[in-house]
Amino acid sequence: MKTIGTMSVGIKAPIIKAGDDIIKIVVDCVMNSLKENGLTLNDRDIVAVTEAVVGKSQNNFATIDQIAKDVNNKFGNETVGVVFPVLSRNRFMMILKGIAKGVRKVVIQLSFPSDEVGNSLVDPEIIYESDVNLYSDILTAEEFYQRFGKPVHPFTGMDYIQLYKEACGENCEIILANRPEAILNYTPYVINADIHTRKRTKNLLYKKGAKKVYSLDEILTESVDGSGYNPVYGVLGSNVSTDHSVKLFPRDGQKFANELAGAFKEATGKNVECMIYGDGAFKDPVGGIWELADPVISPGYTKGLEGTPNELKLKYISDNDIGGLRGEEARQAIIEMIKKKEKNLKATNCSLGTTPRRYVDLIGSLCDLTSGSGDKGTPIVVVKNYFTNYSD
Repeated sequence: MKTIGTMSVGIKAPIIKAGDDIIKIVVDCVMNSLKENGLTLNDRDIVAVTEAVVGKSQNNFATIDQIAKDVNNKFGNETVGVVFPVLSRNRFMMILKGIAKGVRKVVIQLSFPSDEVGNSLVDPEIIYESDVNLYSDILTAEEFYQRFGKPVHPFTGMDYIQLYKEACGENCEIILANRPEAILNYTPYVINADIHTRKRTKNLLYKKGAKKVYSLDEILTESVDGSGYNPVYGVLGSNVSTDHSVKLFPRDGQKFANELAGAFKEATGKNVECMIYGDGAFKDPVGGIWELADPVISPGYTKGLEGTPNELKLKYISDNDIGGLRGEEARQAIIEMIKKKEKNLKATNCSLGTTPRRYVDLIGSLCDLTSGSGDKGTPIVVVKNYFTNYSD
């Protein structure tokens, strides 16, 4: 292992269902796989489990009817605005059906030229060449079609304006505007459906005169008619499960991570870091889509994964700090610099370009890319040597 740095290994697992002992399954799968491939776990290696199978094992599901009942309990038979939803059949379609079923009428306000995570409605260049003001104009769906034609998503081929209208049935109107208060021209009762900007949007709506505003993280925070729930994230982070239900983001993430770490300690004697991971955070260079449609990358992780990297930029110091040294002399000089580096390299030239994002966000993104979102069948990821460097 002297010549190998970070390794990210996808671990295959059986099909996990509600009620399964997810801790035992993860430990057994990791131990059997590593043994089969001649690997072992060391202190500070990382075992990460995708949120999907954790949520499934918790039986954390909700139906359209259960979403509808919670929304109706909050708003009654009112016209409700839905502001800034993401454009996604997987992430929002079932939630929208539940909202529409629970109220008298829905007015959906889409942002444009894209949603919060980069799903495109229309090419920004076309918008810029038009006379539309992105900051003030309010367009009906019909006006949008007249100006820009049918908005086909570059990856899915879907027209989300039409799709969302069909999902709501007759009791639906769609507008396009980028200022959240535009919805107040239609109703003072609002669900702000954005993810990472939800607190700001909610505050702005109240400042502009909204009577009642709920974010998606405030829907299904407790069980409704036996549904699953999430006390922290509500229906944020949910995914389509069936044609009439969603799987919610897992509950008690911190407890799960700690219990999993304890199980590996018992099995191996090693202090393994553990985490749940969802969507990573990285931007597609072609479609412009950010992957991060979950409220956080990791809803639960062990304490050793807190913090950010404190790293030297090898490219910089090899060009600037070791003069004309080459070969073994250069290697030893850099090793000494790493061993003697300051505890906080922030704002120093020798750390230029290292971009110290949080460990859990970096590792969660790595795991998401490793396991993929399709048919790889590897909902468990083992990351080895992440906390080692060139001097180890």
